[in-house]
Amino acid sequence: MGYSSTMVLSRRWAFFLVGVGVWTWLIWPRLGLAIWHDTRAWAGGAVGEGAPTGFFWVHALLIGASLAIGTTVGVLGVRGWRAVRRDTGQ
Repeated sequence: MGYSSTMVLSRRWAFFLVGVGVWTWLIWPRLGLAIWHDTRAWAGGAVGEGAPTGFFWVHALLIGASLAIGTTVGVLGVRGWRAVRRDTGQ
């Protein structure tokens, strides 16, 4: 079927997407550390004691999904930025 589509990002949008990707990687790992050190994350009541609780696993899933989405958005931003540079000869 030979269908092809091209999306053109402005430099501002490409920069914004890269910024979202970077922001994601700055914020979510910090939350991961906070969850790790939270006593609600462990069945034993102390950090690292007992099995991880539902609180831990829900937040681990949220953090993992957010990092995957942020990485994808950041990569799209970098690709858009490169395309803008290539098209304008910069």
